[in-house]
Amino acid sequence: MRTSILFGLLTFGCSLLTISCGPAHVGVAIGGPPVCPYGYYEAPPYNCAPDGYYGPEWFSGGVFIGAGPWYHGPDHFYGHVDHALDYRKGYRGPLPARGEAPRPNRAAFRGTAMHDPRGHEGPGGR
Repeated sequence: MRTSILFGLLTFGCSLLTISCGPAHVGVAIGGPPVCPYGYYEAPPYNCAPDGYYGPEWFSGGVFIGAGPWYHGPDHFYGHVDHALDYRKGYRGPLPARGEAPRPNRAAFRGTAMHDPRGHEGPGGR
């Protein structure tokens, strides 16, 4: 009797392990890039960036080349950004709304920091 109880518990335990060891699938759909007049920040929640955050090299023919998961520019790209307009560095000023049209006169760019399309600081000397 004792042997059959132990065998039953062992069988039950093995079946639980087998059932719970199936493959795990995780997927995240992020959709399309935000539609912003001056680009969007390169990190979640991908809010619209204010005019002057990105330097001119982030635009091709006046169109933002993207950042974060929607980046579609050259490999090993680093471009200028203005940390004074970065919410992660303390900026609390106004941000354009998604879908807003750009102003006719753009702000002068004053940034000196370098970022890659994922928001990482550029290596020394860049």
